[in-house]
Amino acid sequence: MNSKKSIVLVKPDITHCEFVMEYKSAFLKTGEEINGSGVLSNSESYEQWLDSIMMNEKTETVKPGLVPANTYLAINELDEIVGMINIRHILNEHLLIEGGHIGYSVHPNHRQKGYATEILKLGLAKCKNLNIDKVLVTCTTENIGSRKAILNNGGVLENSVDVENETYERYWIKLED
Repeated sequence: MNSKKSIVLVKPDITHCEFVMEYKSAFLKTGEEINGSGVLSNSESYEQWLDSIMMNEKTETVKPGLVPANTYLAINELDEIVGMINIRHILNEHLLIEGGHIGYSVHPNHRQKGYATEILKLGLAKCKNLNIDKVLVTCTTENIGSRKAILNNGGVLENSVDVENETYERYWIKLED
């Protein structure tokens, strides 16, 4: 495993269409949910998804029941999308239990390479820019990779919560000034 990954977070635009749809396809093949994607799996087209995540960036245009959030692509030095991350500006009741401030995923072909830790680290820097000084990140008890990424970024376990036959671990990460 590489200890340091060279990735950047970028806002999706129309030029990423083919790569994002390949990302979606990879998750559909595994049957997994695409965490941190701004519900990419439910979008009928790339344009619909792009419009949706752009609307959800502002309090005035966020969809009912959701909170303002920014979605980013994690792109490596080979210009591959290795992950996605969604950063929620505030928490609602649902996110306080099982979603947290940050949701993220790593492409199935790029797992166990240190990307989750780096994506989360970059996401925490975005949280700091949003003046979020204490970040909640959750994962299911089965998600060992996510737990490791959270712990690698200073996560402190507050508790575990059972929701619909799944147990979510709730970690807080205090951001330094």
